Amino acid sequence: MNMYQENILDHYKHPRNKGKIEGADFQHREPNPLCGDVVEVYVQMDGGKVADVKWEGAGCAISQASASILFESLVGKTETELRKLNTEGVLTLLQTSVNPARLKCATLGLVALQKALK
Repeated sequence: MNMYQENILDHYKHPRNKGKIEGADFQHREPNPLCGDVVEVYVQMDGGKVADVKWEGAGCAISQASASILFESLVGKTETELRKLNTEGVLTLLQTSVNPARLKCATLGLVALQKALK
């Protein structure tokens, strides 16, 4: 299966939820020093659930599309559900295989989210 399938390219060209949330409950900027990609996530909670997620970033198609796909799926989740997210879950959302060399790119948004929650 082609890593850059239509879903990945669509999210890369038309990222969902891009922007900032001033005064976000959780925020973290995570760079990938190996390739220069970066993802910064902003999470706003309300009533114990994710009310809004925004993000900013730059980098390769897989890092940016993965962040867009992951963060789009978070609205309505509890903090506990956010903390349970893992690499396998992100790869399931991507609906494509990612070679080991690109795994750090594919999970950059997840790492940013995990560090934001700490």
